[in-house]
Amino acid sequence: MRGTLLGLLLLLAACSDAVSPARHDPGAPRFATVASTGIRLDQMVGELSESGYHIAKAFATNPHLGDAIVATFFWSGPNTIVSVADHLCDDVPQPSGYPGTPVGNTYTLVESVSAGGISMATYVATNVQNYPDPNPTPQTALCVHAIFAQPVPDGGALLSAWSGVSSAATLALGQHHAAAGAGTTTPTVADPGSVSMGAGSMAYGVSMSNALVGADAPPEFATLTVQSDQYFIDEANDLVSDTARSVDPRWGWYFTQPSTWLASVLVLNPAADHLAFSVQPSRTLPFETITPAVQVRVVDDAGNPVTGFTGSVTIAIGHNGGMLMGGTLSGTKTVTAVNGVATFNDLSIDQFGNGYTLVVSSAGVGGAESAPFNVGAF
Repeated sequence: MRGTLLGLLLLLAACSDAVSPARHDPGAPRFATVASTGIRLDQMVGELSESGYHIAKAFATNPHLGDAIVATFFWSGPNTIVSVADHLCDDVPQPSGYPGTPVGNTYTLVESVSAGGISMATYVATNVQNYPDPNPTPQTALCVHAIFAQPVPDGGALLSAWSGVSSAATLALGQHHAAAGAGTTTPTVADPGSVSMGAGSMAYGVSMSNALVGADAPPEFATLTVQSDQYFIDEANDLVSDTARSVDPRWGWYFTQPSTWLASVLVLNPAADHLAFSVQPSRTLPFETITPAVQVRVVDDAGNPVTGFTGSVTIAIGHNGGMLMGGTLSGTKTVTAVNGVATFNDLSIDQFGNGYTLVVSSAGVGGAESAPFNVGAF
């Protein structure tokens, strides 16, 4: 379906530009409307028609702590972004000259592309922290800004926050690509390239044009928002996949004269479930039952219990600390988890030793190793 032609703007009050007056319009944030499992949109806000050295946008209702934030900046001119950071919109003076109490999350450049006098850059921060959730006042809203080496005549930002993304930065971001091109035909295909997705991953794509025309969204992708002003138009789309696959997002721009397109796509990976010891093995004597019973639970990578897990969990000796000969683990070594918890009631080891560890494993989740413990009087 052809994208909206002139601006579906998701605009709320934002931090003002440090050099030139900001132009703001009222609007409404995007909220998550899907089930509370897997990757889901938490918040989305955006704004164009900004200028100067400082382009910023604030969330109206702060994202949840632990979310991943995708921040895309659009502007006229070459890529001169110096830094991207976040702060509260409390207007507290800072040594940098730009007001707002720093929050301190790290925004990593993922893709940047420029052509035809327009530019676009996307940054990602994972497991965001250090701000009120929810924010009680607009002054405690989370704001993300870009600082430019030279003032831009026109620019803007699009922020989206995603729950259910892996909290580990090295795991959260998957493949990503960007490209630029030009055309005169209808439609002109904007293709940043194919990316591979794992089961439960989300592909997030953005395309931008210096022609104020519509575009067909990539097949299978949902349209999140379209923004436009007198200089350019941008569109954001997403796709969450239930299975491992490759996707190749292609926008179809309806150019009527020579025009430029930019496009980028990135993959965010879901939180990874893994086993964790909730009751560690403790010192015992040879052949005696380890008490209290060893217990493990399935958690996501933010440490939240996954109570729906009912699979089998197997336990074994990890480091064998037997002094004279290796110890043997006895008891029920494979149990079925109940509400995400596996309890091993009758484990014992037959040989004296120090520094034993136990390891647990299960299909479809990450394993874990226990803290060291001794078998013997000391």
